[in-house]
Amino acid sequence: MPGRKPLPTAIKKIKGTLQKCRANSCEPKPCGTLGEPPDYMSDTAKEAWRYAVINAPAGLLSSLDAAVLERWANCAGMYREALAKINRSGVSGMLIKTPSGILRRSPLMDVIRDLALEMKGYEAEMGFTPASRSRVQITQHAQHDDPWADIAG
Repeated sequence: MPGRKPLPTAIKKIKGTLQKCRANSCEPKPCGTLGEPPDYMSDTAKEAWRYAVINAPAGLLSSLDAAVLERWANCAGMYREALAKINRSGVSGMLIKTPSGILRRSPLMDVIRDLALEMKGYEAEMGFTPASRSRVQITQHAQHDDPWADIAG
């Protein structure tokens, strides 16, 4: 039956909406953290990977998320390379001349658009966009040295 995709328990916990009666007790709990990017990735993709791992909220990404992060990082790397090529050429890089002499939009512009759309999907899945982050709340933990924290809340 189609409907909303269920939220993972970790996201419900971060949001503060986790209820025991609605929690999936059989949900797999991936462990392990993401380390260095795979060697075969381009330098710009590795840079995007490292950026995401460093800046993602603690506990959000696990080793099981490596495949999704790899796809996002590869898209981000190609996006940056294509955009850099356009930027080096300026406005003239956005246009090409066909063999018949007609000016048309560069295929790189289509590549950039397609990569941006693909990245948007991965970003929403991993909580990398402002809209997806706005649905997540990280609760502030009480200070350990405050003896009244348990009583006062």
